[in-house]
Amino acid sequence: MDEYERLSRRERQIMDVIYAGGEATATEVIQGMSDPPTRTAVRTLLRILVEKEFLNQRKRGRELVYKPTRARRRAGQSALNRVVQTFFDGSLGQAVAAHLAGNHADLSDEELKRLAALIRDARKTGN
Repeated sequence: MDEYERLSRRERQIMDVIYAGGEATATEVIQGMSDPPTRTAVRTLLRILVEKEFLNQRKRGRELVYKPTRARRRAGQSALNRVVQTFFDGSLGQAVAAHLAGNHADLSDEELKRLAALIRDARKTGN
């Protein structure tokens, strides 16, 4: 299990907000959450994420600014794996098919070519 998957739901929500902006203060985290807990709870969770080494912090004026310690791509892969396992019984094919069948799957010609190339490569390597 990836370390990111061991975070609590609230910790993952906070990390999602911070990854989306690259960095964030406690106030920005609260503003970025759809159902934020109290400011005190957010600050406590941010401190815990620093202790767990998921975030670095630096001072900007009177506020602390938090930035992820892990690359966004790595965290994205972990999140995608979690979604595929939870909602598609571990089948990436089912997840991709569900996404492509949705109305929000507007893919550019470049993206379609890239997907086709990835599928060809996966067939060649047996993945």
